[in-house]
Amino acid sequence: MSIANIILTAIVIGIAIFAVYYFIKKRKTESVEKTVSVDDKTYTIEKMEQFIKKRLDEITKVNLYDIGLSEEELKRRKNKKYELKKALKGCTYGDVNDKKYVKELIYDLLAQEYGVDETNISKAIAFDVPSLLTAQDKFDILIYVFKKEFGYEALTELIKKYNLAVLKYVEGETKPSYVITEQEIDDIYEQEKMVLSFSDKLSIVVQRIYQHYKGYSSIDEVRDMNIDGVSGGVSGLPESFLSQVAQTDGDYLNQVAEHKVPRACDSIWIFFQGKSIRLAFLSFGTEAELKRVCQNIYKYNNPGQLSDTNGYKINEMKDGSRVVVVRPSFSETWAFFVRKFDVKRATLEQLVRDPGKEDAIELLKYLVKGARITAITGEQGSGKTTLLMGMIENIYETMNIRVQETAFELHLRKIYPTRNILSFRETDTISGQEGLDVQKKTDGSVNIIGEVATDPVASWMIQAAQVASKFTLFTHHAKTFPNLVTALRNSMLRTGVFTDEKTAEEQVVQVLNFDIHQVKDFRGKRYIERITECIPLESKNEYTFDHRNEKTLEGKFDKFFDNATRFFEKSTDKQLYTYRNILEYIDGEYVITNPISEENIKEMRNNMDETDVEAFDKFVEKHWAGKKQTIPVSANIDETPKRRGRRKKEEV
Repeated sequence: MSIANIILTAIVIGIAIFAVYYFIKKRKTESVEKTVSVDDKTYTIEKMEQFIKKRLDEITKVNLYDIGLSEEELKRRKNKKYELKKALKGCTYGDVNDKKYVKELIYDLLAQEYGVDETNISKAIAFDVPSLLTAQDKFDILIYVFKKEFGYEALTELIKKYNLAVLKYVEGETKPSYVITEQEIDDIYEQEKMVLSFSDKLSIVVQRIYQHYKGYSSIDEVRDMNIDGVSGGVSGLPESFLSQVAQTDGDYLNQVAEHKVPRACDSIWIFFQGKSIRLAFLSFGTEAELKRVCQNIYKYNNPGQLSDTNGYKINEMKDGSRVVVVRPSFSETWAFFVRKFDVKRATLEQLVRDPGKEDAIELLKYLVKGARITAITGEQGSGKTTLLMGMIENIYETMNIRVQETAFELHLRKIYPTRNILSFRETDTISGQEGLDVQKKTDGSVNIIGEVATDPVASWMIQAAQVASKFTLFTHHAKTFPNLVTALRNSMLRTGVFTDEKTAEEQVVQVLNFDIHQVKDFRGKRYIERITECIPLESKNEYTFDHRNEKTLEGKFDKFFDNATRFFEKSTDKQLYTYRNILEYIDGEYVITNPISEENIKEMRNNMDETDVEAFDKFVEKHWAGKKQTIPVSANIDETPKRRGRRKKEEV
């Protein structure tokens, strides 16, 4: 071998050794860099969320035909892909099953592909160092642990166990309010002394990732709970106000930046057993996150676009919750209101719980069985819709039920799947009036109107109650019985059905039989304040012909003017109806008071079956035997049940 060949061979071997050395050194450097990267940022919530978004996007967009799968495997993968796409869409509508499916997939991706384990999971949430946990971290852990035991009653059990739904003073406020503070969450977390497994920790991290990716941010788990409702963006300072303040008051802006003054995106409230409670420890974090929740929460069934020109949307979610969303410039901030109706609890026995409840429940049942046209009145959140759902149970099975609502709330077919029930609602192109017109042609026996909120619906309700159905149940926001009659009368006038006030009022009182008035007191307690009967007054002919007996012209004029005076009294101040309370809530107890009129008792008996007639007769005998069916004195009509209760006791 020549010297040249030896040198060439040595060079080649040297280059090879250098290449191998360089490759090994590079791999080691990459490994160290990767380790540093993993330790620092890889397992934060933000990084894992980015990975999940990217991975799910790959799964849903992959072209399965390019992979070369067998026919059976292709079919299986196609089904899984379709199922995932459907779940990703459905979970944004409030479907808890789709949400569960997506969360399970995220759990598997993090555990199997991303390499989350017992050691690095604390990079996301500091489970092992309580002092580093935020109030939201602690609340998420508490809800998770309570949910394992109590399911969707978790929040209710947490509030009841630690008596959180009470009036309390908060630092910086001069008046007590319903609020759950960060300090209370810290104290509860410390008392519970929870021990979490790796699976528990990963599930909590998965929920945090899910709620920012597809869920409703900080209220995601709260919305699923069995509470009355949740809202956001309804307190705190709007962004528009902050920009104005920035020009004049820098100190105030610094306080806002340090979260000493709540912003609109810090506003989260729940409606719990009649009380509006502020969750002061929760926040959406940014105005953009509140806006994202508002833009997604109403989208079920494609109700149309929420825009600046159409600044509000009323819709329902997949689980039956009613959702109202508003946005600037219609409102000062982005805000939403989710109202939930627990169909399982909508029975009269569960709703009417104070002493004397047996008589109150019986009376409510007889009003429905007796086919009385009944209004349920009261302020917002007083329980009108829930009571209406409870009363419907007592409608005879043979009667077909037709429902008209602004947004689907009653969901009667969920409770009574074998009954003949059909619900209609208003849309952008079909008004409530048109919907009620259609109802006339659907062989309905009972008309139920979720809320008489507009003049056309009020007007049609009165007309339909006269001819279109056997009887009608509806809700209204009137505070007193005269207010209810006046509101319905004015609706008839505004829609042009009548032009004369007295004629319109006469039509209302001829139709309306009873009014059940719901009340929510300042403590959040809900109860029936009164059940009132409407009694139309018959028009009597009080004119005389005495002028014929008078001999002088002066005497005839006197008698004529007497008749003329009566005429003008009837025309200008004619009393068309009176009313009396059949049941009242007095000193915490339901009390049967005045008897139902003979005419209504007769009509109720005609509409009941033999068994109910017999029971109703016993009810009437028990409470009103020997009582005169007199028209109430007008001086006592406007007394509140509480004041009347005191007067009766004083008389005794």
